[in-house]
Amino acid sequence: MSFSKKIIIAVYVMSMFIVAMDATIINVALSTIGEEFNVPVSATSGVNIGYLVSLAMLLPVAGWLGDRFGSKRMLMLAVSIFTIASLCCGWAQSQTMLNVCRVLQGAGAGLLTPVGMSMLFRTFTPEERPKLSRVLVVPVAIAPALGPVVGGYLVDQLSWRWIFYLNIPIGVIVLVLAGLFIEEYKEPSIGRFDVKGFLLSLPGFGLLIYALIEAPILGWAQPKVFIPFLIGLAFLLYLVKWERKIERPMLNLSLFKDNSFRVMSLIGMFSAAGLFGMLYVFPLLYQNVLGFSAFHTGLTTFPEALGLMVASQLLPWSMKKLGVRRLMLLSLLGSMIIFSLIALLAEANPWLIRLLMFGVGIFLGHAVTAAQISAFQHISKHQMSQATTLHNVQKRFGGVFGVALLASIIGSQQTADITMVPYQWALGGSAAFIGICFLIGLAYQEQEKEQVDVQAERA
Repeated sequence: MSFSKKIIIAVYVMSMFIVAMDATIINVALSTIGEEFNVPVSATSGVNIGYLVSLAMLLPVAGWLGDRFGSKRMLMLAVSIFTIASLCCGWAQSQTMLNVCRVLQGAGAGLLTPVGMSMLFRTFTPEERPKLSRVLVVPVAIAPALGPVVGGYLVDQLSWRWIFYLNIPIGVIVLVLAGLFIEEYKEPSIGRFDVKGFLLSLPGFGLLIYALIEAPILGWAQPKVFIPFLIGLAFLLYLVKWERKIERPMLNLSLFKDNSFRVMSLIGMFSAAGLFGMLYVFPLLYQNVLGFSAFHTGLTTFPEALGLMVASQLLPWSMKKLGVRRLMLLSLLGSMIIFSLIALLAEANPWLIRLLMFGVGIFLGHAVTAAQISAFQHISKHQMSQATTLHNVQKRFGGVFGVALLASIIGSQQTADITMVPYQWALGGSAAFIGICFLIGLAYQEQEKEQVDVQAERA
């Protein structure tokens, strides 16, 4: 592998690592932040809402900006915004200041995710991409799993502010490597900016994500929830109509005509709903019902990341032996069974739960990584930014939707006495999301199997 390709991998992994970990590392610090700023814990929800909403609003436009102004330039701008915002978050002297800085941080993350992925997949050919499974697992799986463990340690031993300071040296290293060694890429045929599509996407994604986050707290019947949800949905439906109508859309929905991209993107979306939903519900069950500490809970879920690491090493061999379709269906079936067992056996010995979490990593790791690699096998170089933007929009929406729906299940089943039943129903919902992925995987065309087999064998 050439030096330039190694730099691309290093820049992608480090930049996406801090973005992915920041989505989970803050959760264990919310109560401490509330105490320091003398606000109720419920008021700290803006830390997550602002981050996720601004991220969702910037995702759709990131691909066009990267193609128009250069992927290297936009990546460095995004990392700079994220790093400066992290410093400001650490310096925040009030809850309001912290919320504003998190919005800025989410904007940097929204620009970074599609640009970084398009840069990676543009650099590596379809024949080389199965090798990427060994590095994609780091930001995709290990970083979110490390978040609660690292966050719990920093809060206990140092301060919640170090959760944000941790991003600064990594961001600086990324900027130096990108500035010195990465070549600029612009897409000459990008065309004019889709202003109307962008203006439709801002309230569409923003209001929808806001409603999904607030629904578990306030309830779906509240006007503060269902009105933004309906307005956001209306904007998105009109956005789809507009994007299908114009010649150069912001979101190129014609990419869904490709079977691999359509099927694998949908699997990515619903698997994100299942995985992030499970990783949200299980810690609540373990702490609120079974009484374990946050750090102990983080250690119990961490084997899922270890399983994903093992799966990333096995993936090229597994793809060669089974082919994408068979590997996908077997992995999703195994994941669905293990998710169901976690729901049923949550009170069991912690080491059994850790073993099941490791199994989640093995099975779902195969499915998710194979889906991400196979989604772009027929995407041309000049369409890569559009494809990664669309893919990431779906995955981000899937993760938020999964957490919101499963949290709503907990709220609807909750009684005066705290019991395991609502959480078990919610964990069953995460298994149902994986079941949807299995049904979608049946639509993957068998004739494409031989092509990916060849790719895996070459790897």
